[in-house]
Amino acid sequence: MEFLRPFLDGLEEGVIFLDRRRCIIAINRAASHMFDKESAAVLGELCPSLFEGFQCAQACIARHDCALIPTASQKTRTVNLALNRKDGTRIILSMWSVLLPEQDRAARYAIILRDRTREILLEEETRERLRFGGMIGRSPAMRELFQFILQAAISQATALILGESGTGKELVAKALHDNSSRINGPYVRVHCASFPETLLESELFGYKKGAFTGAQTDRIGRFEEAHGGSIFLDEIGEISLLSQVKLLRVLQEKEVARLGENRLRKVDVRVIAATHRDLAGMVREGTFREDLYYRLSVLPIHVPPLRERHGDIPLLVHAMLGKMALRDRRRDIRVSDEAMTLLDAYPWPGNVRELANVLENALVHTTGDLLLPQHFQPRILNSTALPERGQPRHHAMAIVATDAVRYYRAPDDALEKEQIVSALREARGNKTIVAKKLGMSRTTLWKRMKDYNL
Repeated sequence: MEFLRPFLDGLEEGVIFLDRRRCIIAINRAASHMFDKESAAVLGELCPSLFEGFQCAQACIARHDCALIPTASQKTRTVNLALNRKDGTRIILSMWSVLLPEQDRAARYAIILRDRTREILLEEETRERLRFGGMIGRSPAMRELFQFILQAAISQATALILGESGTGKELVAKALHDNSSRINGPYVRVHCASFPETLLESELFGYKKGAFTGAQTDRIGRFEEAHGGSIFLDEIGEISLLSQVKLLRVLQEKEVARLGENRLRKVDVRVIAATHRDLAGMVREGTFREDLYYRLSVLPIHVPPLRERHGDIPLLVHAMLGKMALRDRRRDIRVSDEAMTLLDAYPWPGNVRELANVLENALVHTTGDLLLPQHFQPRILNSTALPERGQPRHHAMAIVATDAVRYYRAPDDALEKEQIVSALREARGNKTIVAKKLGMSRTTLWKRMKDYNL
């Protein structure tokens, strides 16, 4: 095999050859670097010596059961592995094993390793960037939104974000700023509904010392604070007609005047506004100025409600539960198929915010790591899904909250195997139905089927 050494050492992939006993008989330079070990130090050692701390190493030593070694009927096998090296670095490997021909008496198995660390990091970085700092979605509605955000971020025009409460309008505003040329400038958020009319003007434009009782020093407003960056005016539909007039002047002239002061100050600010209200309808009713409406809605952006984001609920659920488990120092929380069906069918009038609240509530009602239908509130259990346009109305799966069913293993393996085979036949192979009928989790069913070679 030495005549292959120049070729093997020139490969980017790591290559390891094992004999029948799974002892290392050759290792190339790339593999040595991946494991941070000299080739002379591992020759003759059992393969598990390279994978200390990985579960296959213990299994290999204790039961002679290797996750990599293929069988005669399965010529190759693939495993992904995160390996912690002695120098403290962590690398992610994809490993393939190949069963070599019988004629090769020395080497019986070949293991090929590819370092995917950089690839995985780039994937994670791209995935995070495509989430736009917290927005998650792969549905057509969200893909369209992401694309428009990137296009709108190039512009300096005023943007108006429209959408129901709880859809994440503030995340869209932040994404517009973060993807724009103003990313290094300030990002200032003002929740307009939280200030009474008498305070909103001083909050936005600042005031001069002595302008009113309590004004003991000069103070800059939010527009001046946002100079060179972006200002996000949340709930813009809640401001009074008087405040609308003053805001319109700022949008037109790009100037602000502090309360109690005649001096005009230039501001370079991109305005991003948002509301859940129908501003066009308010214009018709006379409660919102038409000229301000057109000034704000140069770039209208509609954020879709959750019920229109088909396929995004599982992504959101897993992301939210992952953060909640990390925050509460709990094990990873899984969701049963039945529970996910309920979540997917519910119309979510409160959108993403309501989904987060429902999951928080469900976590309180379970001490395990599996969310079941009975952990949800009655409105989720008995919900009726909204129909798609042009489609008949249909009801979500009705599930009554009951105590969790416990599985008691049959005293005889042959009897248990017969029960599982019979249930699989009746359910036509549907493992979810079989697990529910037998009162066991899908994981338990999978383990039993593996034990009985089903």
